[in-house]
Order: sequence, then structure tokens, then C-alpha cells
Amino acid sequence: MNTQPNHANDPSLLELWYNGGLDLTDHLYIPVEDEPQPAEKYRPKHNDAVFARHLYRYARVFNVAGTVLCILFSLLMILTVANLPAYGDPDAPTVNEVAERYVEQGTAETGAVNTVAGMILDYRAFDTLGESFVLFTAVAAVTILMERKPKKKVRRAEVISYAEDDIVRVVSRFVIPIVLVFGVYILLNGHLSPGGGFSGGAIMAAAPILYAMVWGDEQASRVFTARRIRTVVVCALGFYCAAKSYSFFTGANHLPSIISTGTPGNIFSAGLIMPLNVAVGLVVCCTMYSFYMYFRRGSI
Repeated sequence: MNTQPNHANDPSLLELWYNGGLDLTDHLYIPVEDEPQPAEKYRPKHNDAVFARHLYRYARVFNVAGTVLCILFSLLMILTVANLPAYGDPDAPTVNEVAERYVEQGTAETGAVNTVAGMILDYRAFDTLGESFVLFTAVAAVTILMERKPKKKVRRAEVISYAEDDIVRVVSRFVIPIVLVFGVYILLNGHLSPGGGFSGGAIMAAAPILYAMVWGDEQASRVFTARRIRTVVVCALGFYCAAKSYSFFTGANHLPSIISTGTPGNIFSAGLIMPLNVAVGLVVCCTMYSFYMYFRRGSI
């Protein structure tokens, strides 16, 4: 006996589907047991013209609704931009208040000679924390996706051993420490000169990536293990959250902070900006190296 619902006599297919009584995908196609040509692999299960009309109507409504929402959202964004103050308008609030505060009092309040570093790691530190969590979320998503499929096994014949070349091996031993030290320099001087966590972390990531390219992925995985990378990232983000939570708590409640801004221009100054630059740089470095290893060999 055919126990399938009679769609022709059902006036409310949408309500039936919403209540869980109808699976649209189950009633459209069934696989054929034999192995025909690819174009004939699936055939309709029901020759129900009424059901097909209902489904086509719902698809059209969905497309029309999506198009209308996109147009409305685009118009809203265009109207918002059109009502913004003109560039360089002297009456714009940002020109009168925010930029003036950053330029005139930024160094005194943050202790950072680099105004940009004081802005993104002091006044707007939570924004930078969100950017760091974006990198963390991207690595977590790539990890989940890459671990779901079997790891790709690369034949040894396809792997090029750059370490066997005397010139590449000697030059790499000389270049890798220089790249790492230069990245650390950019990292630690972000509050004094152009640089900081993002640029310094990107430079530092070039060192382990070059190490993996020359001495092989397996050797790099034994040095930069997945557990070590996860530990560094979690500790860096945890320190960032704890440090800025304390800073914002004391600032919002007008409480004295034990963290001094120091003397502007000294290496140990600007309060928490230098440690936060280190935390952000470690997250960026681990993220870039992880992406390289995942898309090269399927795992860290």
C-alpha cells in the first residue's frame, strides 16, 4: 500500500513541511539501483504536477523575497553614506572631538609615541581583541574542515628536499634567525615606531614557514606541534582579555591603575601596549603558520 501523502489533495504543503510532516528532498528524487549514465542517475519519484507547482511557487517567493531584502539593505546603506558628513567637514564630530583627542592627548594618556598603536591597543583595544578572535575563529573553522576528511598522504618522490642543497641549507640557517629577530623587533617597538602585533607577527610567521619549506613538513611538525600552537594562542588571547578587562574596569570606575604609562619614548613604556602587541603578534604568527601547514599537508 502506498503510504505517501497525497500532495494533490493537501492545500497547505508549507504548513505540513514546517511541522515536520514533509521532506521535500525525499519526495523529489530517489536513486536508481542500477548504474545508468550520469544524466539518468536520478529519476522523479512522483509525477505530481500539483506538488511541482507548489514547490516552484515557493522557490519563486524565496528568490523574490531575497532580492527585495538585498535591495532594501543596499538602499539603507546608500542613504546612510549619503547622510554622513563630507570628508574634511569642520562640523563633523570626528574632526572636532575624536581626532583632536588622539592627536593632542594620545601620547600623555597612553604613553605611546606611535599614535596608531595607542589608538588600536588602548582607546579601541576591544576592537583589536575582536580582530584577534576573528583569526582564532578562522583557524578553528579550518581545523574542523581539514580534520573531517582523510589526511592527504604525499609520496616521498613528490617531496623536494631543499635541505640537500648546500646553498639553500646554509643560507636558510642564516636567514631564518634574522627574519625571526626582525619580527620580534617590529613587535616590541610597535608603541615607538610603525609596526606592532599584526605586522610583527606576519614577519615572524615567515621563519617557521621557511623552516618547513627547507627541512620538510614532518620536521617542522615535530618542532611546532599542534599542541604548542594551541597553547600559545589560548594563552595570548587569555592574557589580552584579562589585561584589558582590568584596564577598562579601572578606567570606567575612575580607580587608580597599578600599570604606569612610563616615559614616552622608552622601550618599557605605554603601559600594556607592548605586552598586548606581543599577544597579538603571537596569534598572527601561529595563525599564518597553521594556514600554511593545513593547506600544504592537511594538518599541523
